[in-house]
Amino acid sequence: MYELLIIVAFAAFAIYNLTVHDDEFASASRKIGERVGKLWDIAHLSMKENRMLRAEKALITILKIDERNAAAYNRLGILYAKQKEYRDAIDCFEIASSLEATPSSLHNLGLIYYETENYDKAAVAFEQALKLEDKLAARHVAYAKVQEKLGNHKLMVQELEIAAELEPTREIYELLKRAYEHQGMREDVDRVEARIKKFNKQTRSPKRLLRPIRRVVI
Repeated sequence: MYELLIIVAFAAFAIYNLTVHDDEFASASRKIGERVGKLWDIAHLSMKENRMLRAEKALITILKIDERNAAAYNRLGILYAKQKEYRDAIDCFEIASSLEATPSSLHNLGLIYYETENYDKAAVAFEQALKLEDKLAARHVAYAKVQEKLGNHKLMVQELEIAAELEPTREIYELLKRAYEHQGMREDVDRVEARIKKFNKQTRSPKRLLRPIRRVVI
């Protein structure tokens, strides 16, 4: 009987300790999550205020807590790119892409490769980004610019045409017009010029005065 009580008591003690350890683990996880959240806020605000050293420290601290945080590597790459520290930026974007290949990290990697005139690698990075997400005009424009550098003018035109379909802006039409001119595609140049003229007319037209919107301040 005594031995049975000991076994029951030991079992109860073990269950109690397991519960305590679980609670402690959950509490620690919450604290880590809160700390990382605060560090993200510091990094975001610091980059916005152009306080790059403070932002860098916050991001590096995040990576000390979570060394596989692809988003932190991507943001750190952006920070280095802004400071023209391209080698470090490439390292960060490559790590981010290896941990979690997102369209954003691959596109950023392509932009840095383009900036450092490594056009073959830039093309590969942009291609991978487009495979994951091909509905953004900016991705097609970036890929088109690389193809121009590589001398693939036909593919450059195709990508700019896709960009113009996705986002028919004057800026993209201007790029497409120059591409058509380079290829001697006179009819296409005339067609795009007509669309550009429509944008110019819209810009010159007087803007209608709008009544100020009344908002209730609570």
